[in-house]
Amino acid sequence: MSAATMQRAARVPSAREAAVGVPRGGWELIAGQYFSPHRLAKCCLERLVAFLGSHLCNLSYRRLWRVNVLDWLLDSDPAIRWQVLRDLVHAPAEIVAEERARGATEGWGARLLALQGEDGQWAGGACFPAEGWRRAENQGQPWTSTLPTLQLLCDFGVDPCSDRVRRAVALVRDNCRWEHAGQPFFSGEVEACINGRTVTLGAYFDQDVDGVVARLLGEQLEDGGWNCEAENGSVRSSFATTINVLEGLLAHERATGGSGESVAARRRGEEYLLERKLVRRKSTGEIVNPAWLQFSFPTRWHYDVLRALEYFRSVGDVPDSRMDEAIDLLRSKRQPDGTWLLENTHPGKVHFALEDGDGRPSRWNTLRALRVLSWYEQSATDRRKT
Repeated sequence: MSAATMQRAARVPSAREAAVGVPRGGWELIAGQYFSPHRLAKCCLERLVAFLGSHLCNLSYRRLWRVNVLDWLLDSDPAIRWQVLRDLVHAPAEIVAEERARGATEGWGARLLALQGEDGQWAGGACFPAEGWRRAENQGQPWTSTLPTLQLLCDFGVDPCSDRVRRAVALVRDNCRWEHAGQPFFSGEVEACINGRTVTLGAYFDQDVDGVVARLLGEQLEDGGWNCEAENGSVRSSFATTINVLEGLLAHERATGGSGESVAARRRGEEYLLERKLVRRKSTGEIVNPAWLQFSFPTRWHYDVLRALEYFRSVGDVPDSRMDEAIDLLRSKRQPDGTWLLENTHPGKVHFALEDGDGRPSRWNTLRALRVLSWYEQSATDRRKT
């Protein structure tokens, strides 16, 4: 790293930091100057770009834009940065942990935590705001209540062991009740799509959701999936309900070890999606819903192809050939600059915007797409070696 590059990235410690003698938030002392993990990463990328500039004749365009995309991803909120460092940069574990810890005290995570009400809820309700809402044309469901807010905190990867997060979750556990019949939040309610997300949150935030898991196992349909409308007589599964339940079962297995029954149920649910190539009707081969070909974030309760691919990546198995079509779709959506766009924001009131809007480059979708492709392509490489 050149002296000029280091000078650009260095920061003089604040008076408070100098007084205690230890830089805040994991700053590193190098050559007499302090660097954050983020700035160190950017310095390395600047250095690498300079190197690439003198070797373009021997390097592909793809490698060059990958450097620029990583730089762009790192220049963002801690919620994105720590995941980029872990999944794409493969930074040391201690650097990843330091960046992740910022999520509860800085940026989007801290903003969400600060919006929690004294009653332990967000917007005064579990699934919906306390003031209620009326579905208006093109307006959508509000996303400011407790369930979608905790989903965001989970997506951000805020440290569930931090004192601030533990206090917030304890308030939810002790005070938040479902609109359906006043059930405690982590006891779930009657809709499988809601209960699947409740299991994900319970597993992530170290809450007992064993009863909700048992209910979901008993509600699996003959075709292998789940449907929120089963209580109204539906016998055909829903892609959206199924992905919500699968994510919950996987999170619960990883947190508790699961059971043979839960693993078998999850595998049957995965087969439901794979038999349909993640997007097609089993009976006719037609695409079920063209909207699923567009990528959104946050996904809320909705299904799309990228969400399904992210799920299978998180499982970590060798990719099934029946998802090849979905991978081709994902690759086709990469823009010339190496990013992916935000395509299908689900309408409704939000706490604050995370992206610049549909049709614009999306850090979230780019991060998610790149780590899916990394998993898929690494598996393909490993298969060729055997």
